[in-house]
Amino acid sequence: MGRGRQKAKHTKIARELKYDTHRVNFDSLERELGNPNDEDLYVDKWADEYEDEKA
Repeated sequence: MGRGRQKAKHTKIARELKYDTHRVNFDSLERELGNPNDEDLYVDKWADEYEDEKA
């Protein structure tokens, strides 16, 4: 494909991305990402259960 045709194709794609209104379903996005409880936000799941032993 020549440079002119390639540039025209990229321009067409760029215009579609710029001007096309993408409809986002936020309800399904929220379900997919999960809705964590407020109490779990500050829990460090990687923390040790016990304090380090001091010898």
